[in-house]
Amino acid sequence: MAAPPSFPPGACVLQATPALDSGGVEQTTLDMAQAITTAGGVALVASAGGRLEPELARRGGELVRMPLDRKAPWTLLANAARLERLIRARGVDIVHARSRAPAWSALLAARRTGAAFVTTYHGVYNARSGLKRAYNRVMARGDVVIANSAFTAEHLLAEHPGVDPGRVVTIPRGVDLAGFSPERVAQERVTAVRAAWGLAPDDRRPVALLAARLTAWKGQRLLIEALAQLRGHGDLVLVLAGDDQGRTAYTESLRSAAAEAGLSERVRIVGHCTDMAAGYLAADFACAPSLDPEAFGRTAVEPQAMGRPVLAADHGAVRETVEEGVTGWRVAPGDADAWAAALGWMLDTPADARVAMGAAGRERVERLYSLEAMTMATLGVYARLLAERRR
Repeated sequence: MAAPPSFPPGACVLQATPALDSGGVEQTTLDMAQAITTAGGVALVASAGGRLEPELARRGGELVRMPLDRKAPWTLLANAARLERLIRARGVDIVHARSRAPAWSALLAARRTGAAFVTTYHGVYNARSGLKRAYNRVMARGDVVIANSAFTAEHLLAEHPGVDPGRVVTIPRGVDLAGFSPERVAQERVTAVRAAWGLAPDDRRPVALLAARLTAWKGQRLLIEALAQLRGHGDLVLVLAGDDQGRTAYTESLRSAAAEAGLSERVRIVGHCTDMAAGYLAADFACAPSLDPEAFGRTAVEPQAMGRPVLAADHGAVRETVEEGVTGWRVAPGDADAWAAALGWMLDTPADARVAMGAAGRERVERLYSLEAMTMATLGVYARLLAERRR
């Protein structure tokens, strides 16, 4: 991956994010750390750390551990002081905040040191009070504010009147097309994932996959309700892959819901999947039934990169990422009846038609959502800020 000619070697970029466990924010942090180091820069990541620490190191990034996953006001101030010391000690040029609590600390540290301040608006950040809206507004205070979809850009400008649209740049999240490539996944990897899900090699039942952290708004319970209403397809297996991040009560509620519906054998709650590329190939299609609008929705895009059609809730950025009737179908959000019907449509679609939808999805992701496009655009933002600082 070539760097923009204007990106100066040795430039130091500090990304601030709460933790490094799993999720779209964390994956983008790692992707940009690799892009920065490939471009000849220094990639620091301030974070509480997590399971992705070895991967960060492999990609050339350096973890600076601090409690950016905490939100208490006194901790935000202490983290601001920690970040300020780090910026001065390492000669940080740009601070890039990827979540609200770290952003408040990063904003204070950047203003005190003169470092450029960038934010990425990764989520919708709903606000039900003026105080919460004020808290969220820090994500719109960057010298440059990156929105991860057109939907996100429209939302943040509507949510925060007075923000200069000229400071907002839309850069869709990117997918690693080399890692998420059907041709590069050996059958042994797919077999291993299916075994981890409790599926025998000769099990020919269709499999639907919902890959998302286990939290209510991601729609796992909705899919269980839809599966219970599905008629004429009594063999569909639903795999719920994702970390509950300590929300064990929610996980147990899903098990109970499946048991009450008589679906315990057909609903597999499998925890975190470390090989998602193989995971998508282990399924026949993917589902993304989020109850709230997704700012981007990685789990609606990655399966398309793997040649799998998608059923996704018809709101938010999904209207950009899933082409209706071409790469999948968009379904009424929160409507179990509609989701049951959509599962039926997908299962009734001939296999060759599903293959064609998968191929169309792969082509569309290559064209619009490549990792290289995202990283090059972000490096371009960094280069522009560095040039402005020099002037």
